[in-house]
Amino acid sequence: MEALRGNDVELFGRLMNESHQSMKEDYQVSCQEIDILVDLAQAMPGVLGSRITGGGFGGCTVSIVRNDAVDGFISQIGKTYKEKVGHEAEFYVVEIGDGARII
Repeated sequence: MEALRGNDVELFGRLMNESHQSMKEDYQVSCQEIDILVDLAQAMPGVLGSRITGGGFGGCTVSIVRNDAVDGFISQIGKTYKEKVGHEAEFYVVEIGDGARII
């Protein structure tokens, strides 16, 4: 949380990467398909961090991607993932808001 409070998105991304490694190796709650997505994402220019999200054992990843890299991220990872796994990945582009607050 300190990384976010300090607006250090790059540190937050590195922490996401480390978190995925821990979920994969220490807790063994990842799977091959998720690891492929995360590995592809972490290797892409413009990606600050990527990790498994949700209950584990498959499902979803979350990645922080620079705005100017989003289209390439979807195109390249979608293509490579389909080649490696045999089915298409789905992508949901979101923008982070200010969170819950009193208006």
